[in-house]
This record gives sequence, structure tokens and C-alpha cells, in this order.
Amino acid sequence: MTAWLLVAPMLLPVLAAGVSFTLSGSRPAQQLLGVVVLTLVLADSVALLVMAERDGPTAATLGGWPAPLGITLLADRLSALLLMVSVAVALAVLVFSIGQGFADSGRSSPFAFHPAYLLLTGGICLAYLAGDLFNLFVAFEMMLTSSYVLITLGAGSGRIRAGMTYTITSLASSLLFLTTIALCYAATGTVNLADLSRKMEDVPGGLVSALSVLLLVVFGIKAAAVPLHFWLPDSYPTAPAPITAVFAALLTKVGVYAMVRTQTLLFPREETWTLLAVAAILTLLLGVLGAVAQDDINRLLSFVLVSHIGFMLFGLALFDVPGLTGTVLYTVHHIAVQAGLFLVAGIVVRLAGTASLKRLARSAPPPPVVAGLFLIPALSLAGIPPTSGFVAKFVLLQAGGEHGGAVPALIAAALVTSLLTLYAMARLWRAVFSAGPERPPPSRYPGNVLILGAAAGIVLTGVGIAVGAGELGRISERAAHDLLERDGYREAVLGEEAG
Repeated sequence: MTAWLLVAPMLLPVLAAGVSFTLSGSRPAQQLLGVVVLTLVLADSVALLVMAERDGPTAATLGGWPAPLGITLLADRLSALLLMVSVAVALAVLVFSIGQGFADSGRSSPFAFHPAYLLLTGGICLAYLAGDLFNLFVAFEMMLTSSYVLITLGAGSGRIRAGMTYTITSLASSLLFLTTIALCYAATGTVNLADLSRKMEDVPGGLVSALSVLLLVVFGIKAAAVPLHFWLPDSYPTAPAPITAVFAALLTKVGVYAMVRTQTLLFPREETWTLLAVAAILTLLLGVLGAVAQDDINRLLSFVLVSHIGFMLFGLALFDVPGLTGTVLYTVHHIAVQAGLFLVAGIVVRLAGTASLKRLARSAPPPPVVAGLFLIPALSLAGIPPTSGFVAKFVLLQAGGEHGGAVPALIAAALVTSLLTLYAMARLWRAVFSAGPERPPPSRYPGNVLILGAAAGIVLTGVGIAVGAGELGRISERAAHDLLERDGYREAVLGEEAG
């Protein structure tokens, strides 16, 4: 039964993607299939989180070979928590896209959307559950293949160009990842993460450091950490709103998850990692400075997305329980908040017919309900109390206060980034939502109820994270303990051989 629970989040979307292709003549059937499958995966992820909380890490080895030779899937508190939140957001975005298709003069989305979207979700689920580097690579390739289809749907020349930028960068990252996997195998004779964590202890220190930096670069590209972020602001803003939302909310977080998993499990440290702290500072500051310089609403949010990856790197750089607790909390918060903001931005652009802040400032403001859906995640992103963003940032800053070295500069960068994020959100609010005598009255919302319902659901998820911050904080703290005390992970995969 446990094995089926671990396989289902990846297997169900992949099988459903194949079935969805055969249903290309019936868009309602495709839509219903997608919603049902993601609902089942969400229920499965909840069960995995309950099991991880009750029993600790749970593993299954597939393919008829014992670990570390067989294919290993594993769910612990971190992977199960991120899986649950990610699937919930993916489901809400799917409902949004269905509503958007109905609202566009009764047209449904292109037939390839639903198979590609399900395949993308399957790749995301596999990335969270993969217990070896090669299947983590397979997960990223599943995401790359499906995301290229999604980012170029209804393609014009601009979208094709953005898709090529995204694909070429991702392929370069994949090539580097595959090379690093080969180097890990050459050094240790295994790619199983639990087995690697044992055998890496016998590898010379210089080679260990080189492999650590290589994996940091690989997943830094996936997560869009500065200076490896250049592809994201040129790729995401050109895609349809649902695609941009799911990419921004989930794909970068899978990169962060992979970074956290590999660095803590394979390359444990007793003190702050200065290199990662510097990368976090650059990501925080250069990302938010790029945001305040933008006139396009989607590019502004894309640069804010890049900037706030720095908060997740902040906690990882500390390499202690309080810092990793903050990283887990911030990742969960950011998945919901960033998805909500991009969906609301899609509604705004849909109503006004433009993404330019200058043009939006001269058009009719969106209706109050849309303004409310924007305001809540925007305040959370800026870290205004009592939002989930405030809670996550407070945990990170409190954790950083116990360290010296480069950490005070990291704390200062985080505070400056929060202030500039608030400025960017206020600037966006003034251009899009503020009323005035020179502007027409607010418009009525002509869209489908599914669009507002899905956006509201994601925004309320962010509110729920703030309301449940106490219990979520305790789960995050236990997940941080699991990351640093690696014996539980090893024993779940290798059993008695873990020692």
C-alpha cells in the first residue's frame, strides 16, 4: 500500500496525460479528467504528509532490485509538505485555465494543454519523491518537455523566442546535471541519495567541494538564483497567465527543493556557507532592483520572483535548524502567494488588454474584488504583519541574528529587499487599482466564475498558511531536523545497511 501511495503522484498524471491525448475531440472530458486526477493526487499527498508526521520518512524501492540498486521513492516531511501545497496550487491553476477557456467566447484551451499540464505535474511530483539523482534528472526532463509545449501554446514570434531562451537554458542546465551525476557515480559507484550520503564521506574534500558547487549551479539555474536568473524574466511574462502562474509558483521551487535536499544530505556543513550567503544577497538585491525598474506588470512580478528566491537561499546558507525552518516556511508561503499574484495579473491584463503600467494607469481600474485578491498576496510578499510572508521572514531574520560573518549583510539585504518589494507593490497598486478623476470608473468583471474562484482559492491558501503558521512552523522545524539528522533518511532507504 505504501508503495502505491508513493508511486501514484507521479504515475496517475502521466497515465492521465496519455488518456487525455486520446480525448482531444472532447475538451470537457479532458478537463474533467485533469481535475479528477489532480484531486486524487492531492488526497494522496495529504496521506503521505500524515504518514511522514506519524512514522518519519517512508520509502519504496521499485524495479525488483533492493536499494541502492532499485528505483527509490521517498516521502519525508519536507517532500510531502511541498508536494501537498504544489498539487493544491496546480489544481487551482487548472481550474483557472478551464474558466479562462470558457470565458474566451466559449473557446476551450488547445487540446495539447491538458496532456502537457498533467505531464508537468507528474514531473513535479517525481522531483519531490525521487530518491536518486538520475530519477531527479528524469523529473526535470519531464518538466522541461511539457513546459516547452505549454510556454509556446498559441505561439507568436515573441513566445517562440521566449520558449527557445527557456529551452536552451534548461538544456544547458540538464547537460551540466547529467555530467555531475556521472562524476558522482565515478567517485562513489552510486547515484542513490541515501547511499551517496554515506559514500561521499570517503571522497577527497576537494572533489566533494567541486561536486557541491556543480550541483549548486545546476539547481541555481533551475531556481533562477542570481547570476543564473537571466532566462526567467524573458520567458515567463510571454506565456498565458495560468502557465506563468504555475511556472512561477512551482518550477523554481522544485529547483530550491533539489538544492536543499542535495546540499544537506550529501554535503553537510557545521557553519554558514559563505558562497551561498553571497549568492542570496545578490539574488535579493539585484532581483528587486530589476523589479522596481519595470513597466510591464508580468516582468515586474518575474523580477520579484527572482528576488525572493534569495530568502530561501538565506535559510539554507545558515545550515542550521532555525535557518532551514525559515526556508521551508518561506517556500510554502511563496508557492501560494506567487501563484495568486500572477493569476490576478492575468485577470488585470485580460480586462485592460495591456500589461504596461503606463497604459494601465490610464485605463479603467479592475473591480474591487480583483483589487482585494491582489492586495492580500502583495502585502504578504512585502512581509506586512500578520501575513504568512511576515511570519516566514521573521523566522529567517531571527535565525540569522544568531550568526556572524556574512550573515549581518544578508539580514540587511533581506530588510532592504522587503522595503523595495513594498515599494514595487505600491507602485503597481497605484498604476492598476487606484481611482482618480482622470480615470474611468472601475470596470465590471466579465469573466467566468471559475477564474475568480480559483484565484480566490489560492489567495485564501496563503491566508490559511498565516492562520496555521504555528502548526506549519512546527512541521517545518521537524522537517529541518530531518534534513540535518540524516540517519532517518538513510534508514528508510537502506534499512540495516544505513550505518
